[in-house]
Amino acid sequence: MLNHETNVLLSRVGPGTPMGELFRRFWLPAVMASELAAEGAPVRLRILCEDLIAFRNSEGKVGIIDAYCAHRGAPLFFGRNEEGGVRCVYHGWKFAINGACLEIPNVAGDDTAQAQMRARAQLRAYQAHEANGVVWIYMGPVDKMPPFPKFDYANASAGHAYSARWMQRTNWLQGLEGEIDSSHISWLHKDFDPENSIQKMAGSQTSSDQAPVLELRETVSGYTYGARRNLDNEFFWRQSHWVAPMFSFIPHAPGAFASFGGRAWTPIDDNHVTVFTFGFRVDRPFSEQELATYESGALFPPEMNPGRYTLPDGYVIDTFLPTANKENDYGIDRQVQKDKNFSGIWGVHDQDRALAENSRKIGMGDPGILDRSHENLVSSDKAVVTARRSLVRMVEALQQGKEPDFLRNPGSFQVRAISKICSIGDFDQFIGEFGKEACVRLREGGEK
Repeated sequence: MLNHETNVLLSRVGPGTPMGELFRRFWLPAVMASELAAEGAPVRLRILCEDLIAFRNSEGKVGIIDAYCAHRGAPLFFGRNEEGGVRCVYHGWKFAINGACLEIPNVAGDDTAQAQMRARAQLRAYQAHEANGVVWIYMGPVDKMPPFPKFDYANASAGHAYSARWMQRTNWLQGLEGEIDSSHISWLHKDFDPENSIQKMAGSQTSSDQAPVLELRETVSGYTYGARRNLDNEFFWRQSHWVAPMFSFIPHAPGAFASFGGRAWTPIDDNHVTVFTFGFRVDRPFSEQELATYESGALFPPEMNPGRYTLPDGYVIDTFLPTANKENDYGIDRQVQKDKNFSGIWGVHDQDRALAENSRKIGMGDPGILDRSHENLVSSDKAVVTARRSLVRMVEALQQGKEPDFLRNPGSFQVRAISKICSIGDFDQFIGEFGKEACVRLREGGEK
């Protein structure tokens, strides 16, 4: 059970909040690069409770700036993306990708007066970094900006990475906690005919053991944890990683490391999150069949369409909306629930989201924040509990002026999720045998 104060501390991410300040120390995925065309329409975003637009200027460079004109707060989404900047259609004020005001054409004045007006009209702008089809954002203090992390998927060769994004109607933390809970895959994602399940790509149904033994070791950037299941006379291990604050790395089918999947949970506000899914292959580009599996909606991402979503305060964001949602009960089929799979819902993420978006919340004013005061936690929740404790420690350290030190080492983010069938039953021995393959860097003095 998590008390109300700690629950709120971890959930709220707006400017000035403890968790929001921690998030602002990290590079976060913000938008798909394919959504931004040179001189194309701006994309409306909200990240960490801040309203922003992303656009690609005439030279192909990406900017992420305040969503509103510095003149009288008109929405720049309706602006003209032309000749190196976005021009507000209300009075013609023009802004560059770094937020600088380039022109104030509706006011007469000499060069000095114009320069002074433009200086006062500087918009909030954030650093953007484009990598492998995703535009990332850094929203923290400029003097604290870390180097861009060496995620495998962000630095992969052409064709070796896959990515997509969509919106989930929960707080970021609930999304992450579902992701790092390895025991639920034996139940929520159970197909009654595993041999013909599309989930064979993920390898999660290799064993019928429904009560895995979970072991966890802290690393320099978060933790690695192993879920051990019995399989005939051997053990089936799934070794995953959590990298603070909200990155997950999940193994594919057992064998020599070749690929993994994972998610990143970028908060929109306290009640909504943009989910990014990533896939990575080290050995070769993804095949057409593998890409088709991704795009099918059976795993991640879900079936979805690009669309606009109006947040409760009226601000509109541009995102991707899953076709299975609250309004249609996620397509649950009670006959399918009897005959084909445990949930009666088709897609893996749709199964996750159906439970996440409809779990007990703290109140009407916060429809996305989970009420954790009624929890009855058990040993299989160890990964969730440890992540919470680690985040609280990081928040408290930041409040005392101690920055997350692993941010300065981009290699701290290069971890790999693996899956093995072997005779090793001890997790430390497993790490000793396969830790190099999984890029494990244990934290000295870390908890077990």
